[in-house]
Parts: sequence; structure tokens; C-alpha cells
Amino acid sequence: MNHPRKEIDTLIHSPVRFSLLAALANLEDVDFRFLADLLEVSDSALSQALTALESASLVSVRKEPSGRRTKTWVAITPAGRQAFAQHLTTLQAIVSTGTSKHPHTPGEQTE
Repeated sequence: MNHPRKEIDTLIHSPVRFSLLAALANLEDVDFRFLADLLEVSDSALSQALTALESASLVSVRKEPSGRRTKTWVAITPAGRQAFAQHLTTLQAIVSTGTSKHPHTPGEQTE
């Protein structure tokens, strides 16, 4: 039997990337500035997280002109939603480890 920790998705498990996917799982298209403020991270940290997640096709990033500036919009992809749900299932399996089975103590009688 393999411990569920071996199924952890290390890409998602980073605190910023995990928080980012959690936010996107509950929101539609989100503005970059809103995300940075919500997650309380620097623009640089958010950019790095988005680059990693976009490379894995877990989020989509699109840029739109907005006056003199460009606005960046972020959304979770179906693959990202699935990967995040699987990650949550894995975390729950880790939390539940040991709750359903108690090891037999030597000398203890079993039923």
C-alpha cells in the first residue's frame, strides 16, 4: 500500500499556486491585480506562479488592451479544475491516514 503523500502534485502544492487555483476554482475570469491583492503576493510572485501553471495547461492567461495599458485576465482550465480536485482528494486521503485502520499491537487479541 502506497502512502497518499506520494500522489501529491508538487506543482500545485506550492502555497501560492495552491491558493491561486483555489481562488480560480471559485471565480470566473479574474483580473491579475485582483488576484495579486486577494492572495497578498507581489506581481512577480503571481507572474511566476501563473507561468508555471499556464505551462502545465492548468490556467489560461489572456491580455486585453485597456486604454493605454494592458489588462491581464486569468481563468482555471478544465484540466486545472480536475487537477485541483484530485489534489484536494489526495490531501484528504493524507488527513484520513490511520483513521480507518489501527495497527495490531503485538500481544493484543483481535476479534
